[in-house]
Amino acid sequence: MGIGTWAMGGPFFDGTQAVGWGPTDDEESARALRRAVELGVNLFDTADVYGTGHAEELLGRVFAGRRDEIRIATKWGNTFDSATRQMTGGDGSVAYMRRALTDSLRRLGTDHVDIYQLHLGDLPFDQAAELRGALDDLVLEGLIRAYGWSTDDPERAKVFGSYVQAEMNVLHDRPDMYPVLEEHDLTMLCRGPLAMGLLTGRDWATAALPDDDVRNKVPGWMQFFRDGKPTPEFAKRVEAVREVLTSGGRTLTQGALAWIWARCDRAVPIPGCRTVAQVEENVGALEFGPLKPDEMAEVQRLLS
Repeated sequence: MGIGTWAMGGPFFDGTQAVGWGPTDDEESARALRRAVELGVNLFDTADVYGTGHAEELLGRVFAGRRDEIRIATKWGNTFDSATRQMTGGDGSVAYMRRALTDSLRRLGTDHVDIYQLHLGDLPFDQAAELRGALDDLVLEGLIRAYGWSTDDPERAKVFGSYVQAEMNVLHDRPDMYPVLEEHDLTMLCRGPLAMGLLTGRDWATAALPDDDVRNKVPGWMQFFRDGKPTPEFAKRVEAVREVLTSGGRTLTQGALAWIWARCDRAVPIPGCRTVAQVEENVGALEFGPLKPDEMAEVQRLLS
């Protein structure tokens, strides 16, 4: 498993739409990142747009002098203004990709990125083909080790590198993606493995999210939350599978990660975190391993 750093980037916006996770504490985030390495995690997923550069800068500071201990996956394609913390659009050109990589390397304090991912999920195929050739050049130049596409479209996943990042969790299965992974020998970085926090066991009846949390005034792609609360449909699904996921001493979070490992052996969950406690709970799932076949069958029966 890896660790996602979207929430660690802090607030940022697309116009009036919040697309971050509210305020963050850099010192606690730093402790969480170091604790993850202590517990055996070495993959950290980020993006240049998270906090409009802040998440990458945080990783660079925390792991200065320790770069050989970790693997960094970052993304490019969204344009932004760091001074105003605003997203400003998207750019799928080769020229922008090279500029974005130069900026990411500077913020991360490194000379290479291990997995470089296109962050424009619906970029046209012809533009992606141009980028693919340029990315091969970046590999030859030693600036990146590998590349992939952050997209939920299996057809796009087929044509771009050796990685895909897509949403996958027990509430949103991806049977359309698994054959593609096998056929094209891909690894999937599993975005949203805890359904934007819905699978963390939090008491959502009393939870109050800050105004600049993306789960409040939700964007069109958000399916699990409305107005800061879980949608009734998905809340009902969580309750349906809670007992199975928490069997054997697991927390709900750990059961959700265990489902992913049992469902697809090419999926690498990258749960987000902001605190040491969250890291310890997430990584604690490794002690239990994947759900058993009978548990998987029961989850399938309950959700169908």
